[in-house]
Amino acid sequence: MNYRKYKIIRFIRFFFPPDGWKLSVIIILGILTGLFAFLFYVSKAHSYLSDNPETCVNCHIMAPQYANWQHSSHREVATCNDCHVPHNNIFNHYYFKAKDGMRHATIFTLRNEPQVIYIHEAGRDVVQQNCIRCHTEQIVDNRANNYSLDMYHYRQERQCLNCHREVPHGRVNSLSSVPNARIPLPQSPVPDWLNQLMGKEIK
Repeated sequence: MNYRKYKIIRFIRFFFPPDGWKLSVIIILGILTGLFAFLFYVSKAHSYLSDNPETCVNCHIMAPQYANWQHSSHREVATCNDCHVPHNNIFNHYYFKAKDGMRHATIFTLRNEPQVIYIHEAGRDVVQQNCIRCHTEQIVDNRANNYSLDMYHYRQERQCLNCHREVPHGRVNSLSSVPNARIPLPQSPVPDWLNQLMGKEIK
């Protein structure tokens, strides 16, 4: 065996536990793997890979935003990800989605969410880019200059949300304002067999 192979094998063995600890390490890794799989299932993490708008109401605090989007003109042409996630390349798309999702999950898990939700600066910049991506023709159409002498200035130096703040979520954006909003409620992650078992124990 040459020296290089010996170094590789020695490096790999460095990560193996001593013989007396192997069983304990296997059990602990099994528990941690099971907990991770359970949390992945309970949090419906797989659903965040899709563009389904119903994913956004996995957290009940997004009910007003979902309900208002459902009644907006954007419902037929744009999902949440069309506006709130970058589309310049696939890596940035999923990186921003993961980063923003972790921020939301952390805030929601710590019960630190505000009563009224406002978009943060990074999200505002993404929405602006997507407004331009979808509405380029309206922005570059010089006929719009006939509506106002300041139209060119507005299009160059203002963000779309400055004037179109209510598109597509409207004015109402707090849970207390729309307590009876009809939204697709997330299904319980508790399996039927466990519900039945718990029901029998309660009786």
